[in-house]
Amino acid sequence: MRYNEKELQALSRQPAEMAAELGMRGPKKGSVAKRRLVKLVVNFLFYFRPDEAEPLGALLLERCRVAQEEPGGFSISFVEDLSRKYHFECCSQEQCQEWMEALRRASYEYMRQSLIFYRNEIRKMTGKAPCTPQDPLEQFGISEEARFQLNSLPRDEQTCTGSQLGVLD
Repeated sequence: MRYNEKELQALSRQPAEMAAELGMRGPKKGSVAKRRLVKLVVNFLFYFRPDEAEPLGALLLERCRVAQEEPGGFSISFVEDLSRKYHFECCSQEQCQEWMEALRRASYEYMRQSLIFYRNEIRKMTGKAPCTPQDPLEQFGISEEARFQLNSLPRDEQTCTGSQLGVLD
């Protein structure tokens, strides 16, 4: 995936939907958990050294799986490579649940499905067809076949859709 580093850094400075210092362990074998400031901004999870303003890296929360690992901990893995897991340690089980729920709601696909659901609910309540297409991607001429190829992916409550970005340097 192509991205502009300056735009990502600017996005990392935007107000966060959630932010906290968490223990974070990367996907490398033998890595140890380090305290990182973790910020959720739209569908990006930025991580920083606690005393620095520039992010060390970012995860794009698309086509990913968020799972409970142990009490007070969770992981994020990506559909393309489920063995590549990022582990996070929270201060409490409650904080862990809040993070997991926020991360699952952060993907574009989740937002798109929510929009479709609420449009259908409004149609049921009012009896009127919406003024815009039922699927938001239809207005851009994106065909059913070209959409994310999600039909072949396993569906469960712990899957959000997307991919990851590497470390920012």
